Amino acid sequence: MYTLLVSIVIGLFLAMLFLNLYFRMKVLRSYRKLVQNRVEFGAAHLFNKEKMEAEVMPKYPHMREEIETFTSHIRYSMKMATVLIALITLFGAILMYYREY
Repeated sequence: MYTLLVSIVIGLFLAMLFLNLYFRMKVLRSYRKLVQNRVEFGAAHLFNKEKMEAEVMPKYPHMREEIETFTSHIRYSMKMATVLIALITLFGAILMYYREY
C-alpha cells in the first residue's frame, strides 16, 4: 500500500512537471505573438472575461484569437496545477498516516 501511494505521488508530481512545461511552451508562444504586436493588458483582464471584452478586445480586434488562446491556456494551466497540487497534498497526507517504519 505504501509503495503504491509513493508511486502515485511521484507520478502526480511528474504529471504536474510535464503539464507545466507543456503549457509554458504554449503560453510563451502566444505571449511572444502578443508582445510582437504590442498588445497590453493586466492580470485583472485575464480572470474577468467581461472586463477583457470591454477594455482590451476593442483596442486589438485583429489579435482576438491570440488573446483568447493566451488567456485560455493561462486559466487551464492554473486549474490543472490546482487539481494536481490538491491531489499531491491528499496523497501526501495519506502517506503520513500510513507510513511504514
